[in-house]
Amino acid sequence: MKILVTGADGLLGNNLVRELLKRDHDVTAMIEEGKKPQALVGIDVKMVKGNILNPESMNTLLEGAEVVYHCAANTNVWPAKAEIINKVNIDGTKNVINACLKHGVKRMIFVGTANSFGSGKIDNPGNESNSYEAAHYGLDYMDSKRRAQEVVLEAVEKQGLQALVVNPTFMIGPHDSKPSSGAMILAIYNGKVPCYTHGGKNFVNVKDAAVAMANAATKGRIGECYILGHENLTYKEMFDKIGDVVGKKSPKRSLPNSVVKTYGKTSTILGKMFKFNPAVTHELSILSTEDHYYSPKKAVEELEMPQTPIEEGIKECYSWFKENDYLKK
Repeated sequence: MKILVTGADGLLGNNLVRELLKRDHDVTAMIEEGKKPQALVGIDVKMVKGNILNPESMNTLLEGAEVVYHCAANTNVWPAKAEIINKVNIDGTKNVINACLKHGVKRMIFVGTANSFGSGKIDNPGNESNSYEAAHYGLDYMDSKRRAQEVVLEAVEKQGLQALVVNPTFMIGPHDSKPSSGAMILAIYNGKVPCYTHGGKNFVNVKDAAVAMANAATKGRIGECYILGHENLTYKEMFDKIGDVVGKKSPKRSLPNSVVKTYGKTSTILGKMFKFNPAVTHELSILSTEDHYYSPKKAVEELEMPQTPIEEGIKECYSWFKENDYLKK
């Protein structure tokens, strides 16, 4: 099968490329112009430069593709609001959709986010039927990904686009060259996490998400959304698991929610004043005190998504960091 993957150098994108190549697909990895695809070094895959904000670029690159995975996105949460986030995530997705329709692509798999659905508690986790609840955070990232998802589903209904949506939770795994989610592992390893907050979220092995996405080329229903997740854990539980893997002490003290939010608000004010990117913003501090739990039941059943223990994802991420000298940086 001829497949194009946008955002192929990201954590999910490059693990997806590896999974697709295992299945002997003809894969083209699209890399943003001006970027060095560090995560794809050593992989025997065709790489092309492109820009999802350029309709002509997408029309050219999608010609001949049977399946398109649209992983490219602007995931910045600082600043909380920025025009480029909306342009990349909404306008860029529209360009991919139009190119798919023009070339009669057999299937488009759009990568959304689990935050596009309301979350739940540990005994009643959120699912794909839950309404969007994240608008009050004021993050263009979340709002734009939700809107992009709506654009995809509208194109399915009104224009006959053959597409479905996958909505990953917090992914952990190898080849995290940025690093993105793996920064949590590095922080524990380097003793940079003195305390934990009272919130929690759903964590998933990125390889499991990649398998589910590869399966989505032929499985799953057009016009449907699938939460790609696994374990619902408090931050303390996750930090303990990381500490066990990397051989470091995990934080034993908790912080009151009021202190966490005050710290986040202060960091945001200082970041704006002195032009730096705070590690904990006001919005992130609020999120860290809340429970954001989800159920992957639909993806497990319809996309045959594996459920590998999150410890395996932590181990593979940590091993990859060791092999690539990230622990010394």
